[in-house]
Amino acid sequence: MYIIFLLLWILLNGQFTWEIVCFGIVIAGVMYAFVCKFLDYSLEKDILLFRKMPYILAYILILIWEIIKANVDTIHLALSIRNEIDPVVVRFRTDLKSKAAKVALANSITLTPGTITVDLEGDELIIHALDAELVEGIDESIFVRLLRKMEAMDEAVLKKRRERHE
Repeated sequence: MYIIFLLLWILLNGQFTWEIVCFGIVIAGVMYAFVCKFLDYSLEKDILLFRKMPYILAYILILIWEIIKANVDTIHLALSIRNEIDPVVVRFRTDLKSKAAKVALANSITLTPGTITVDLEGDELIIHALDAELVEGIDESIFVRLLRKMEAMDEAVLKKRRERHE
């Protein structure tokens, strides 16, 4: 987060001089201290985010690929000689624990053409799809598997934190 604050400071100044960098180091430090004190952030969370970065990048790349595939499937469905498009509403429960992971899954489903998350309540997602084929295996998709791995990393850090405080 500190590096992001520093880079944002330099970017918004529009030029790169030593005075701007030095002042940015101080300003970024003050902002980082503020975020840590008042917004429940820590260096530990920065390290965890850095460790999860390969999974986050993989998630983004897979999401882009799934969006491309869903575009092709939706275009094929719309332009096929099959006259009937059979929209479905599917309910499924997810075993993801964190709200952030559930929201990421719901948004990923909505971003892929042909499907939209209608509701996310607790562990249940309600999805509308143009065709039943578009939601096959959605409860065990690559999105769910990657989000589970990221949650496991979060749980490991929380477990270590609890052990340290006991």
